[in-house]
Amino acid sequence: MPIFINEHNKEFHLQTKNSSYIFKVLKNGQLGQLYYGKRIRHKNNFAHLLQLPNEPVGNASFLYEGDNIFTLEVIKQEYPSYGTTDYREPAIQILQENGSRITDFRYKDFKAYKGKPKLKGLPATYVEDEGEGSTLEIILYDEVIDAQLKLTYSVFEDYSAIARSAYIINKGKQNLNIERIMSMNIDLPDSSFEMMHLDGAWIRERHINTRTLKPGIQSIDSKRGASSSQHNPFIALKGLRADEDYGEVYGFSFVYSGNFVAQVEVDHYNTSRIQMGINPFDFNWLLEPGEDFQAPEVVSVYSDKGLNHMSQTYNELYRKRLARGLWRDKERPILINNWEATYFNFNEEKIMKLAKRAKDVGIELFVLDDGWFEGRNDDTTSLGDWFVDKNKLPNGLKGLGKKIEDLGMKFGIWFEPEMLSKNSRLYKLHPDWMIKVSDRSPSHGRNQYVLDFSRREVREEIYSMLRKILLEAPISYVKWDMNRNMTEIGSSALTPERQREVPHRYILGLYEILEKLTSEFPSILFESC
Repeated sequence: MPIFINEHNKEFHLQTKNSSYIFKVLKNGQLGQLYYGKRIRHKNNFAHLLQLPNEPVGNASFLYEGDNIFTLEVIKQEYPSYGTTDYREPAIQILQENGSRITDFRYKDFKAYKGKPKLKGLPATYVEDEGEGSTLEIILYDEVIDAQLKLTYSVFEDYSAIARSAYIINKGKQNLNIERIMSMNIDLPDSSFEMMHLDGAWIRERHINTRTLKPGIQSIDSKRGASSSQHNPFIALKGLRADEDYGEVYGFSFVYSGNFVAQVEVDHYNTSRIQMGINPFDFNWLLEPGEDFQAPEVVSVYSDKGLNHMSQTYNELYRKRLARGLWRDKERPILINNWEATYFNFNEEKIMKLAKRAKDVGIELFVLDDGWFEGRNDDTTSLGDWFVDKNKLPNGLKGLGKKIEDLGMKFGIWFEPEMLSKNSRLYKLHPDWMIKVSDRSPSHGRNQYVLDFSRREVREEIYSMLRKILLEAPISYVKWDMNRNMTEIGSSALTPERQREVPHRYILGLYEILEKLTSEFPSILFESC
């Protein structure tokens, strides 16, 4: 098992094919980061890797009276708390009932085992048998607030990748407000890196942007409710001389679709603190006694063979151990979509004419785009009313799909299930199902609004409509569109103190619907658009 534990001095060594990751329990019970880089041989003592000042540090704050050496301000940390002599950004911040924001999560125990656990309600990498990966769980505890924090590290030895996440449970009697919970923190000993990220805009995604690290915080994020095309939830730190094939590169990828932040803080000693997680901007999670919270997963990859090796590692890992289902290893069909040819102006005759031409040139899959449901003759109406328009398709989706399959092609369809038109049956029945704030005028995007997937009844209604269509028609492919981001974020179903939970609850609701549909219809290929 590629996890080595020096129990006598509480050191933990995660070892992949090409990398080593080492941290330990500090004398104050918090975790200190020792090493992340090229694979090294395991030893029974890594004390020489702990970097402490050689003399008293001027103007620093120290944890122990009479000790002018031990200060978290200069120690590399694994998961820093707020308010205990470290002035850099914390990994976690919790507001307590007495107004305190101070936390002190100290080491209690560990657990190491083969395999990798699932994350509650969230997508994550996985193993198909226990031999593919190993997991280390570190249990930390804050006795004052009676809360347990679990840090999970899963090692994919053959991929040189480590998947990390954080989980907290309130075991006390008071309400806790999580204001910040990063999925990952790591302190590197210097700042001699360039930060790479993938930026862009609609239909212009993933342009490589590079900047040299400078003192202070450099970050990318999303406050849109989704991770967005503006910034992909990924960053890489590459050595100043690293290129595609040579040099050190650290990659960090967030397996999450909602608001996020990825940042690097360079302090006055030129150490680099990398953090990735749910964006703390406009975020708060009320954790009542007995409740828990699971943060999403970050996958880190180390390469000493340049950017290309890092990219190949992510590609292989995500293709084989993040993607799931029947289509994971199958070649995708060649498809044609009617949108540019017809927009909303079509009927069954026109669609079949296109399909026959497509078949003649070797197309394998015909996808019917927007406009097939009742009243949808332009983009101002009918989102949320997922009922076939018999004026356009008198034989329904079932009849059209059969005709296309009789040509020797597969049949696919377009949905935008997360959205709502005010001019729709669904809105007339349930105007409160829209994400909005009651005393503010809602902004639209593309004449549409966002459904409140944080509400179970909304998810159940949409799921029921989609399921009915997928059961009735011979659909092999779904183009799942999402054409606007959140504004005036609020839910009429949540209390005032829970309103900042809406974006994350929405994403969890979306994941729930997708999980149910892909489980019930495993042969359908779902595309996120």
